[in-house]
Amino acid sequence: MNIPNRLTVIRLLSVPVFMGFLNVDTVATRAAALLIFIGAGVTDLVDGYWARKYNLVTPLGIFLDPLADKMIITAAFISFVELRELHIPAWMVVLIVGREFLITGLRGVAASRGQIVAADDGGKFKTSVQNTAIITILVALIIASVQERFWGLPRQTLYARDGWAADAARILDWVPYGMVFAATVFSIVTGVSYLRKHWDVLRESA
Repeated sequence: MNIPNRLTVIRLLSVPVFMGFLNVDTVATRAAALLIFIGAGVTDLVDGYWARKYNLVTPLGIFLDPLADKMIITAAFISFVELRELHIPAWMVVLIVGREFLITGLRGVAASRGQIVAADDGGKFKTSVQNTAIITILVALIIASVQERFWGLPRQTLYARDGWAADAARILDWVPYGMVFAATVFSIVTGVSYLRKHWDVLRESA
């Protein structure tokens, strides 16, 4: 197994570790989850660059690389639903994940016909929005943990206060919701765009 594929496997193996840290409410574990997610993004860039530069692109890498990307993003959004302090509705995550299944299925149908459905600018922007949303939410979770653990300001009591503490609590509530909502909207829009561009693939297969 070459180095790019090893990096991809490491990304896959980091997914359960990432989820484990994310679901433990301490500053250290939430910070570790953030570092793992950022590290996964960095290794994604490195293994892709390495594979292309040294001609190490393999069928295994072509299969595993997008799988690893989708796994950690999906794991993050599903974990956010489980965290009660975030108030992320499940329907948003269902639409985000469902879009990925839809496009993966479309690519599978196209591949069976010898065609390739490449990622367009809309899909790349959607991925950027998703990554930005996840990183922002992880930072918000760290801030909330710092407020509670080190400043003695549990979120449940902040709304009864005046000033910056109450404002910070409201921001930490609404920013994650807004970021996931934005990711949901871009997932739907780009998913519909993919279907419109490649509708002939499904029509001919039917």
